[in-house]
Amino acid sequence: MTKKHYLCSINTVITEKQIMGERIKKLKKIRIHHEGTEELLYTLFAIIAIGVVLWHSFSSPIPLILFILLFGTAWMLMLNFYRCPIRYFNGDTEKIVVAPADGRIVVVEETDETEYFHDRRMMISIFMSPLNVHANWFPVDGRVKFVHHFDGNYHKAWLPKASEENEHADIMIETPDGQDVLVRQIAGAMARRIVTYAKDLEDCYIDEHLGFIKLGSRVDVYLPLGSKPEIKMGQPTTGDQTVIARLP
Repeated sequence: MTKKHYLCSINTVITEKQIMGERIKKLKKIRIHHEGTEELLYTLFAIIAIGVVLWHSFSSPIPLILFILLFGTAWMLMLNFYRCPIRYFNGDTEKIVVAPADGRIVVVEETDETEYFHDRRMMISIFMSPLNVHANWFPVDGRVKFVHHFDGNYHKAWLPKASEENEHADIMIETPDGQDVLVRQIAGAMARRIVTYAKDLEDCYIDEHLGFIKLGSRVDVYLPLGSKPEIKMGQPTTGDQTVIARLP
């Protein structure tokens, strides 16, 4: 290897490390969503306090054991719900669309998008049950063009009308090659709180948290026609891991 080729290789490695460093630096390192912190702490203190009362009130440990099994399990489910895990997608992200949420595919179809694009788009929807992690991820690399929040109803999240009539937040992302991707966070019948971390005109990356939705809810992704779906109806998804489509 010549000295020139060696220096080029070193520069390439440094550039790749700098890019990766910028991506990692931007990751929002959230383990437990801040809205869940108080609920988890207060519930844990209440369980401990009631457990102490039961311990001193009954000679038999059975009431305490049953209480711990029941409410301890409920608390662990709450803890799972409020997790915001940091994940890393292994692979090239060019033209890749990853699942923005844990859940199940409920829509894969071409549809008319009349609010922003005024043309047909490939729509992929993921329904999140109360048992899923409710953190949301950016599905593509790019730049956030705008974030809009809309108040609305609270229909069941898997219903088609929920996409437009329910409370929702729209995040428009422009990919590095100039394609627009719309991500829509939708509140469901139980979900009454949408949190969006995305900000207007900021760079965004796969692996980065986009937001959080409480309880059962849904995330829609609108892609350009010609995008190739990589999933099928009913398929489970893992946020930031499952490839749901490839852009044209």
